[in-house]
Amino acid sequence: MNLQPSQRLVYVVEDDVRIASVLSDYLTAEGFLPRWFSDPLVALASARSQPPALVLLDIMLPGIDGLAFCHRLRAFCDCPIIMLTARISTEDKVAGLSAGADDYVVKPFSPGEVMARVHAHLRRAEGRLAAAARNGGYVIDEAGMRISWKGQWLDLSLAEYAVASALMRQPERSFTRGQLLDSLLAVLGERTLETSERAVDSHIKNIRRKILAIDPGGACIATVYGLGYRFSVGLKAEGERRG
Repeated sequence: MNLQPSQRLVYVVEDDVRIASVLSDYLTAEGFLPRWFSDPLVALASARSQPPALVLLDIMLPGIDGLAFCHRLRAFCDCPIIMLTARISTEDKVAGLSAGADDYVVKPFSPGEVMARVHAHLRRAEGRLAAAARNGGYVIDEAGMRISWKGQWLDLSLAEYAVASALMRQPERSFTRGQLLDSLLAVLGERTLETSERAVDSHIKNIRRKILAIDPGGACIATVYGLGYRFSVGLKAEGERRG
């Protein structure tokens, strides 16, 4: 599965049909692809397989509230989150931002202002990626659940992204297969054929192959015998095999 999502995909997590409809219409007019969810749990499940570029989020929701949604989404996705709520106290704003939201807009709001904030947050997110890419090496796009290598996006499955990003976030650290399996489960959310220690070896093989297809000199995932794997560009340590 190719997880290079459209950077125009925006989730609208809102149980008020009228507000969701207005936001969706404005997003469409601005060139975005809106996806409306009245149930935050359904939105979380969808985000695991098709991560959004940004989320517009109400706080008062059925099932779990917007604060709990933020906490759960932040466990596997770092896309910008803009809260839209009638709660106006300073304490409420602090709670929303502390839960992982990037911005806080009080209802009633101007749809035009919300669109301006959407554009601003996405510009900043893309700017961070571009700056990192100019410096060479690799970039982990947490929001899009994808990885850039030497300026090109790797065609990784969700499971491969989970393993690769876990290794790349902590260069030079040796991971056991069990630890990488934990990272897999954190992203996939459930056990599948892709979530076993034997499957970890298969994912590593695929990640190595896809990096080498872009960069023939990009052997960077070493097998640490008797333990697991380690990420280190140009690793040549004795007792380890370069990818």
